[in-house]
Amino acid sequence: MDLATLWFVIIAMLWLGYLFLEGFDFGVGMLLPVLGRTDRERRVLINTIGPVWDGNEVWLLVAGGATFAAFPGWYASLFSVAYIPLLLFLLALIGRGVAFEYRGKVDSARWRRAWDTVIVTGSWVAALGVGAVLTTNVVGLPIGADGNRIGGPLAMVRWETLLGAAAVAGYAIVHGAVFLALKTDGDVRERARNLVLRLGPVLLAPLVALLLVIQLRYGSGWSWLVLLVVLAAAVVAYLRLAAGREGQAFAGLGVAVTGTVVALFAALYPNVLPSTVDPAFSLSIAETANSPYTLTVMSWVALFGTPAVLVYQGWTYWVFRQRISAEHIPPVQVP
Repeated sequence: MDLATLWFVIIAMLWLGYLFLEGFDFGVGMLLPVLGRTDRERRVLINTIGPVWDGNEVWLLVAGGATFAAFPGWYASLFSVAYIPLLLFLLALIGRGVAFEYRGKVDSARWRRAWDTVIVTGSWVAALGVGAVLTTNVVGLPIGADGNRIGGPLAMVRWETLLGAAAVAGYAIVHGAVFLALKTDGDVRERARNLVLRLGPVLLAPLVALLLVIQLRYGSGWSWLVLLVVLAAAVVAYLRLAAGREGQAFAGLGVAVTGTVVALFAALYPNVLPSTVDPAFSLSIAETANSPYTLTVMSWVALFGTPAVLVYQGWTYWVFRQRISAEHIPPVQVP
């Protein structure tokens, strides 16, 4: 495997880490007004991701940085073509981060409701945005021979884009609810578990539909196996949750999202950015990759840096592994 292809695989793995970790982050934010019926219960939801949400977003930063360094042509064309959706996505992430930090700074119900709205809105916009951008990156974007967008700022929006947005949003809600069932106790845990058991298949239906579209258009014989793995993992996750085994259900969703990322990037390969205007204008791995020297330096940095990041983040999750409930939440203390 040449270095350019290796970094294509690494970027796919970075997106996998982001979708798996930030997926439940988004889901918790989206479910804040649904599962948190009192302020104390909403604090329970926020506290489940409080120690880890910023670490989860590191995966997005590294994925973007790796794309910029390894495939500058891919980075430049994607950000120029999908500028508006990416801008909204980043603003949503910024809003969520500010809301997590500012929500408890004033002892006012109105103040907390306002920041809760920012969290919920930011989570929805971010989940829909990442689904739309990833999907259109796979099915194609309106780029010309010079790598720039053809048409208006919304030229990239098609029904596949909307399906991809719904797929990631639905997955995030299910993933977030299973995470809450794993991390909380009491009423919140039961509500989260019941939500998935009632609505899980409906919420995951757009993801299954997206994978079927991708498979029928770009798939091969072996990729049907990937689709079957995703479906089997989702079913196992549902059954294990019904049996009260939240950890196994969470792991099952991890297998499902792994298969999803494999299917998406396998459909994209050997391109990094297909063109819907003319296939000849599509950007490939080879023509957008940086120099071999740059990729070699990046590989050595990743070889030593990645284990350190994984160990640190794993330690964080281990330290904050205990379940929490409303009884563990102290009264509001404003500095």
